[in-house]
Amino acid sequence: MWKKEIVETANGEFELFINGSGPPLCVTHLYSEFNERGNYFADAFIPHFTVYLINLRGAGGSVAVANHHEYSMSQSVQDLEAIRQALKLDTWSFAGHSTGAMIGLTYAVEAPNNLEKLVISAGAASYEYMQHPDCIYSKKNARNARLLELLSIIKSADSSLDERRAADREWMEMSLYRPENYDAYFSKSSSGKVVPARLDYFSYEELPSFNLFNQLPEVEKPILICCGKHDTQCPVDCSIHIHQALPKSELIIFKESNHSPFLEEPAAFSKMTERFKFLDSSHT
Repeated sequence: MWKKEIVETANGEFELFINGSGPPLCVTHLYSEFNERGNYFADAFIPHFTVYLINLRGAGGSVAVANHHEYSMSQSVQDLEAIRQALKLDTWSFAGHSTGAMIGLTYAVEAPNNLEKLVISAGAASYEYMQHPDCIYSKKNARNARLLELLSIIKSADSSLDERRAADREWMEMSLYRPENYDAYFSKSSSGKVVPARLDYFSYEELPSFNLFNQLPEVEKPILICCGKHDTQCPVDCSIHIHQALPKSELIIFKESNHSPFLEEPAAFSKMTERFKFLDSSHT
């Protein structure tokens, strides 16, 4: 179990969970809520880092939003900086998966001074990933219509718990290279449920204009980019393009993974986290 803390910052109170040992590492996700059970992605870094798994505004026991624009990635970066300062950490590193990776890229662009290095896992740097034919969120994708039905079930207050669980499972199976292994992958208890208000803000307010590509060449922090070759949410092309735009980045592609290589290829992902531990500013 992870240790829960409520941290008082200049931006309000934030709920976070701590585990592991070693240099500090921040992990979060744009629209997920965590608890003492931790998180599959964050768990992978425990052997090498002291991991701070953070609930952003409106998630779990963290401060509520005063207006919906406080769900933005820029506000999230400001809040993460306030948390770092309240923890009295001079610097920390960041690891994010999916929209957590998008926050990481925003962090590297907008407030890089106190970041050591970053892991960008299965992410994208612009809204254009939604137009890629291999992305299940694209209207060009054959499974898009069903995906939209599933998301509607997950977000609806009228859906039963069993209906939401079934929809969530089917959504996740769309994002697994070997969906028949679902039960094995998710046999361990974890956390990270969707916060509907945060997801809605991302989908309808922030995503349509999200694009960091013009700013990425200016980022000088060492960044490890990873992605599954068969990713159906943020296709592998997204990670390749991020790598090409970042001057100090390394790209690792997991050949037998979809969107969650930390579950699908845990041994290989563990080697990547160890590689990240020793990644430093001399890396080019």
